[in-house]
Amino acid sequence: MATEAILEPTTLAIEGMTCSSCVNAVEKALNNMDGVRATINFATETAHVMAPADMDIKELIKTVEKAGYKASLLQDAQAVTLHSKKSARALFFAFIFAVPAVSISMVMSWHHHIDMWLINQLDSFGIARPLYSATAWLVIALSAPVVLFVAWPIHRAALRNLKHPTMDNLISMGSIAAFTWSIYANSTGEGDVYTEVAAGVIFFVILGRFLETRAKARAGAALSSLLALGSKEVTIVRGGFPLIVPIEQLQIGDEFEVRPGDRVATDGIVVSGQSAVDNSMLTGESKPVDVGPGSQVIGASVNHNGRLIVRATRVGSDTELARITAMVISAQGTKAPIQRLADRISAVFVPIVTVLSIATFAAWYYSGYSLTQSISVAITVLVIACPCALGLATPVALLVASGRGAQRGIVLREPRVLEVARNVDTVVFDKTGTLTEGVMNVQNATISAAAGSVLGASFASLVNETTILSSANAIESANSHPVALAISRYALAGGAKNVVATDFSVTPGSGAAGRVNLGSQSPVVLIGSPAAVEHSCTEFHPEIKAAVTAGQSAGLTVAVLAWDGVALAVFAVGDQLKSDAAQTVSALQSMGITPWLVTGDSAEVAASVASTVGIDSEHVVSAAMPETKLQIVEKLKSEGRCVLMVGDGINDAAALTAADLSMAMGTGTDTAISSADITLMNSGLGSVISALKLSQKTLKIIRLNMGWALIYNVIGLPIAALGYLQPIYAAGAMALSSLFVVTNSLRIK
Repeated sequence: MATEAILEPTTLAIEGMTCSSCVNAVEKALNNMDGVRATINFATETAHVMAPADMDIKELIKTVEKAGYKASLLQDAQAVTLHSKKSARALFFAFIFAVPAVSISMVMSWHHHIDMWLINQLDSFGIARPLYSATAWLVIALSAPVVLFVAWPIHRAALRNLKHPTMDNLISMGSIAAFTWSIYANSTGEGDVYTEVAAGVIFFVILGRFLETRAKARAGAALSSLLALGSKEVTIVRGGFPLIVPIEQLQIGDEFEVRPGDRVATDGIVVSGQSAVDNSMLTGESKPVDVGPGSQVIGASVNHNGRLIVRATRVGSDTELARITAMVISAQGTKAPIQRLADRISAVFVPIVTVLSIATFAAWYYSGYSLTQSISVAITVLVIACPCALGLATPVALLVASGRGAQRGIVLREPRVLEVARNVDTVVFDKTGTLTEGVMNVQNATISAAAGSVLGASFASLVNETTILSSANAIESANSHPVALAISRYALAGGAKNVVATDFSVTPGSGAAGRVNLGSQSPVVLIGSPAAVEHSCTEFHPEIKAAVTAGQSAGLTVAVLAWDGVALAVFAVGDQLKSDAAQTVSALQSMGITPWLVTGDSAEVAASVASTVGIDSEHVVSAAMPETKLQIVEKLKSEGRCVLMVGDGINDAAALTAADLSMAMGTGTDTAISSADITLMNSGLGSVISALKLSQKTLKIIRLNMGWALIYNVIGLPIAALGYLQPIYAAGAMALSSLFVVTNSLRIK
């Protein structure tokens, strides 16, 4: 029985694709190779290839090159570098040549003066005067670099797509025909010169593609920040001595050191030490996790306040960080539904116009008209049909939408969002940093003077809010735990005075303690979990008990402060909801969009947040790992829903990439931002509604632009074919069509 070939993944960067037909050509060429399965991602200009392990990468590259495109190996899953420099260079040369050419041609009052100046210059050098208009020859000379060299990629794409014509084919034919005819007309004096049409069309197309390239430039950058989280070195403990080695040398079973403030090098189990680790970058869990011997820790999590010795259980590609990275790569490898309206229209429009132009020439010529007149009418058909309006419809609308959006803190990444936004019926929210501020703060504080009566008369003058907050700050300001820092900030904001704690100690998982000098008394101050403090204190006062119960019921982290074994205060700490979270959820529901909450937090916290903002309990998923979020998104999509994902963390990256539409908070991680279709730079959630409405409005404008372009051609083509329109007027009509598109796009608010 034949052994099935082992397939290995390879990612190629593809250069030269301009439309969906190009994508199909590359994909078909690769998939025709034996044992090869390939998917082309037009947004990132990459080919995700599964090929036999023994196949040389050069064979894949040669196959792509035979199809008419360039390819190179994308090393180490780094972000794709799109060819923005080439686009900028093309736009620069198109601008410096096309703008003068169009300006000179369109301002008729200049022609006489320019003609006289050119003739004088030629005479002074003893050069023969040109036939007919010297100004026209100047315009032809200025247009030549644009039409022949800057537009060469367009001409090349047109040749590649002869079997499946796109907009490139009409742009190529129209510009070449106009340019060639202009040379003929100014050489013979028969007919009008309209070289500016050729140069102008190319310039606007190049401008549109430059804007598109810039918009997509960061599409493949989602992995760079993920990779940056991984440790480069690790301190291995061997024979009781630390040894710093490259992370590649770390093996399963090795024990390594994690100092306070360091990232955990890889997944493992704590052997010794106690601390609190922050997993929020990977799990979305806002509350730091207390760990000790036997606890599992995740690679790339941050160690807060204690030295740990960890035994490695997973290394390399098996780690949690590597799995998240792999999910992002896999999601990016799926084919995005980028079907441009202009290309779909061109697929029918181009061959019709081509045939009509040829038929027009034949009809006129064989009806007894001169060759010159027949060619003139045929070119008029091509000129009036040249799809400048089609080419401008999307990029100009995107330019306006991007500008309007940027003013409101909404950054669009690619045109796909416009097609998808209007169909969104489900939104999946992350919690930490999305619905909430992402920072631990004291939500509620209870300070009980009544509880302090147990301490006796000597403490009577000290049991007040200012003194209690001062003692809390003295202890918590020396503790690096996020909950402690939140209490310290709260105490300082409440007027805490600067007092000093001595004999300070921290017990991870329990709390911190020290002796605080309050003037007449120096009580031992303990701040920690209710269970830990209760174990070391007299019975809690009813006011303290009620505050503890209320905080725990609300899903908050509760800390109790005690003096000399008497509980005096309760601090309920949690992540605060954004002020407009409930309003945004309500607005989405009024638009017919169903909100979901998928979070790494506990069920209690998730239920509390969902209830507050108005999300149905049946649409809440708690304790969600990154793969859980991805699964939820894919499940909803499989049910036929159009899913919007809103998140901010690395743990959201895979889900953001897999969703039909995704938005990342600008305050979030680079990975989330790079994975999302839209970035919301404002901290508020109201931008979600604004972004949806902006996308929907922009798509409506683009459709109207496309409709106008078609109506314009439906009316203009017959008039041109019947000879009622001169080429110069056809060029003017085309310019007016483009002006309408630009003006209409400016209506986007």
